[in-house]
Amino acid sequence: MDDFVCNKLTEWGLSDWIVKFKDQAIDKESFECLEDQEISDLIPIVGPRAKFKKRLKALKHEETADSAQVLPSTSDIGDKADIQGKRKLDHLGECSNIQSPPRKQQQASITRRHKEQIILSDVKTIMRYTYERLHLEDDTKLNAFLKSTISDLETDKRELVGIFGKTGAGKSSLINAIIEEKDLLPSGSISACSTVMIKVEANMLNLKYEAEIEFITKEEWKDELWYLFYILGAKADEERDGDYCDTVEKLSALYGEEWKNKAPENLMDIKYFREIPEFLCYRRKILTCETAKELSAKFVKYTRSDSKEAEGRRWYWPLVKCVTVRVPCNSLLQHVTLVDFPGNGDRNKSRDTMWKGIVGRCSTVWIVTEINRAAAEKESWEILESASSLMGNGGECQHIHFICTKSDLVADLDDDSAAACALLFKSNMKAKDEVSKQFNNLNRIKKHFSDDCFRVFTVSSKEFLKPKRLNPDDTEIPKLQEFLQNLNDCHSETLNYVSRAHGILSLIQGARSTEVPGNKKDASTDLEEKIRQELEKVRESMEATYSAFEKCLNEGVEKAKTSCEANMKKILHTKSGCGHHKTLTCVVENGGVYKPKKGKQINLNLTLSSCLTESIDEEFRKTFPNEGKCGPVNGVISMFSLNTEKLIEKYKHLELQLTFLHTEEETMKTNLNKIIRERKKKIYTSLIETIEETMQECYQKAAAFRGPDKLKNMRDTIELNIRDLKNIMFEKAKDVMLHHLMKLMETILETMEKTLNQALEISLKTDGYPVPVFSKELELVKQYYKELKPDE
Repeated sequence: MDDFVCNKLTEWGLSDWIVKFKDQAIDKESFECLEDQEISDLIPIVGPRAKFKKRLKALKHEETADSAQVLPSTSDIGDKADIQGKRKLDHLGECSNIQSPPRKQQQASITRRHKEQIILSDVKTIMRYTYERLHLEDDTKLNAFLKSTISDLETDKRELVGIFGKTGAGKSSLINAIIEEKDLLPSGSISACSTVMIKVEANMLNLKYEAEIEFITKEEWKDELWYLFYILGAKADEERDGDYCDTVEKLSALYGEEWKNKAPENLMDIKYFREIPEFLCYRRKILTCETAKELSAKFVKYTRSDSKEAEGRRWYWPLVKCVTVRVPCNSLLQHVTLVDFPGNGDRNKSRDTMWKGIVGRCSTVWIVTEINRAAAEKESWEILESASSLMGNGGECQHIHFICTKSDLVADLDDDSAAACALLFKSNMKAKDEVSKQFNNLNRIKKHFSDDCFRVFTVSSKEFLKPKRLNPDDTEIPKLQEFLQNLNDCHSETLNYVSRAHGILSLIQGARSTEVPGNKKDASTDLEEKIRQELEKVRESMEATYSAFEKCLNEGVEKAKTSCEANMKKILHTKSGCGHHKTLTCVVENGGVYKPKKGKQINLNLTLSSCLTESIDEEFRKTFPNEGKCGPVNGVISMFSLNTEKLIEKYKHLELQLTFLHTEEETMKTNLNKIIRERKKKIYTSLIETIEETMQECYQKAAAFRGPDKLKNMRDTIELNIRDLKNIMFEKAKDVMLHHLMKLMETILETMEKTLNQALEISLKTDGYPVPVFSKELELVKQYYKELKPDE
């Protein structure tokens, strides 16, 4: 094994696998050629393997000129940092030639952002060097802890901005305008529409435009084919609605006219997938181009449906799960991903699961509609209403922006008069007022969000990209750019990394001190008592939270028992015409959910669980807020403090060790907030998931009926099942939610206790382990930390 492989594994925090790679004689050439199965054999543990695959993918995209870097020695660490900083700045300058910096506030802050990127690059170089030095030392308890902690320094929390809107609303044009890439996403055709989820983010590795296409599996497409043919058969003798037309469009896109004379199993023949071998091999397809226009032309057949161009051309969007488009050196997207969602979920299970998961991770949601019907557009409000629980209590959304597009069309901009500008301004203000009033009337949605989270924008993508009469600011695109830049700036990657690096180097330097043992013992005693007191506060707060949840859920259970039959009858006995039995058939065959091409979805599970979720919504939002500074669990974690600043005054000679303890405390809080953010989604959705699970047997019985009395038998089966289960089902849902809540609380307390006691043990109770000298590195990182936190 050559030095390249050893250095890369060390740099990536995977040095524990060096021996395995050495045993298999992996050199640089074979390292870069490793396939998935070979990687699995070398690294059988999922966590390290996932990290390795991510880093290897990034390495393959790097330019060969920058592929090898020499780690510095202690004597030239400062010079190396300067070189790294200059190289980073040169790269940023090269990127700025590709895309001009955004306007106003973004332009004013560009120097600060460049400076922070240089700092981050320098400190990462220092920590790689530190890790390499520690790797040469004896494998002591302290050494193992330090190497593990350095390996965990890398984090990349991306902010997701979800974009919803009906066909023709201008989502693609909006995205193109905001990132100033007018040819990236296809737009402008009324007959064409995006049919798959598209993620747009920055390519920070090279100067190429790239599209990564993820397919559904062959098994999923086989199942979907059978369902599509079922729809064709079920609706053959009645008026052909949106679902029928949607099915025909999907089959025709992929198979042309051939599907009409074939059985579903014959349509799985490999001849239909020769152009996309990645689909057959369960791999992702990568497209790489020099320009946005070239890339757009290549990936359009994987993302869009176009009825005018479909004839004689094969489109592969029915097989696509998601497309990720990467734009080179776009500062707005450095830590932000824009997600263009098609419609409101998907009937394909894997696509729908991905849809729900990504919606739940969006910190911002944009609802896009044309300005001339913004307040009255039913589809936009229906999307917001149906997804509100996924975004709010079941997600992490902090901002909802209603974006009214094509604002330039309300006035004759060929008229250069002040009257035309005044008319435009008046129209924009009217639209904003009407949309805001409409939002204020949506009480069910507002249960999940604060009033401050909602804003309205009136934009003109066309005028921004090709000005005719409006100033750029009048298009309001710069306001959205500024918002995205603020999302980037809120990302605390640099500060978190430098803070933790400062703490680690402080611990190393503190371990070399010859402090009197008595001082350490006294400080340890004080800290142990402080930890006990603070954990007790956390425990008491969480017990009160559990009691509040239990009270709300008890009330919800009683209300659900008394109202569930009447609520279900409204859906089962709706007067929607002779086709209702086929709609209900689709509902029971899809686990209680039916998503039509147009209009509101029918979700029996949501209806049954609504009393429970409504009973808990207010308490849930108070306990697990998405916005605000107090933090989760009524702020008890953010208020947790060991008061290390006061202890430093008392134990001045232990400042380095106490500095480490402070950074570990802050890191612990950050990690706990991430755990809570993910687990709270599971807690909230457990109510509907338990109902859905309990009702599955009923749905299967209802779906089995045939004959002239099918509708009556399905209704009777569902109503009888609800009557029999209502005294059990809602209690079970309550118990499952409380169980998940209790497990989260146990995790919080266990994590806090374990993390703090380990930090205390390693900093104040571990003596006699030799460690290298890193005094110069500590001084440089300390200086950087002060620059980032001038108030401290």
